[in-house]
Amino acid sequence: MSDGLLEGRVAVVTGAAQGLGYAIAELFAAHGARLVIGDIDGAAASAAAARLGAAERAIGIACDVTDDEQVEALVRAAVDAYGRLDVMVNNAGITRDATMRKMPLTDFELVLDVHLKGTWLGTRAAAGVMRELGAPGSIINMSSISGKVGNAGQTNYSAAKAGIVGLTKAAAKEVGFAGIRVNALQPGIIETAMTAKLSPEIRQSRLSDIPLGRFGEPEEVAKVALFLASDLSSYVTGVTIEIAGGRHI
Repeated sequence: MSDGLLEGRVAVVTGAAQGLGYAIAELFAAHGARLVIGDIDGAAASAAAARLGAAERAIGIACDVTDDEQVEALVRAAVDAYGRLDVMVNNAGITRDATMRKMPLTDFELVLDVHLKGTWLGTRAAAGVMRELGAPGSIINMSSISGKVGNAGQTNYSAAKAGIVGLTKAAAKEVGFAGIRVNALQPGIIETAMTAKLSPEIRQSRLSDIPLGRFGEPEEVAKVALFLASDLSSYVTGVTIEIAGGRHI
C-alpha cells in the first residue's frame, strides 16, 4: 500500500521496460504514482506497464528518445491519460564500448544521441508541459559515476554522462522560477544482468574500490530517485547525487 509520497502524481520514465528504469517505475507505483513507461521497444513497455497495474495506473508507450516528436508525444501521453505531469525521469541509455582507436564514429554519435540528446529532449519537453500546466515538477536525469571519473573504452558514454551533469545544472537555472526542479543521479556499479556476467577477478577488483564493499542494487537507485521525485527534496535542485557506495570519492 502506498504511503503517499507520490500519491496522485504522474511520472514518465524512459527506458523503463527493464533494469534501473523499471526499478524506478516500480517503486514510484508502490508510492502511489501513475506511470507512463517509455521504451524503444513498445511491446516491452506495454508489458512492463501491465506488471505495474491496470491502465488507470500505468501505460506503456514506444519512444525513441532521440526523436523530438516521439519524446513530445510521450510526455503528452501522460497529460492525455492522467491529466497532469509531475515527474520526468530521463533514464534511457545504451553502451557501445571500444577504445577511441577502434570506436566507429557512428557508435560515438549514437551513444551521445541517446544519452545526452535524449536527456535534453526529455528535459525540454517535460519542462514545457509542466510550465503550461502551471504546476511544480521534478525532472531527474540519469548520469553515471563514469561521467565523473571517465572509463577507458567508454569515451562516448563517459562524455555523454558528464554532459548530463552540465545540462542538469543549466536547466535547473532556467526553469527554477516555475517551481520545476532538475537533478541528476550518478549510479556506480549496480547488480544487473550485465554485471552478473563479470568474471570473479574483475568483480573483486572493482569491489576493492568500493568502501561499502558491495555492488549496489537497482532498488537503491530507485530510492534516491523517489527522494528527488517527492516533496522530501522540495528545496533541492541542480545537484548530482552519487549512488556508488563511496567509489571514487
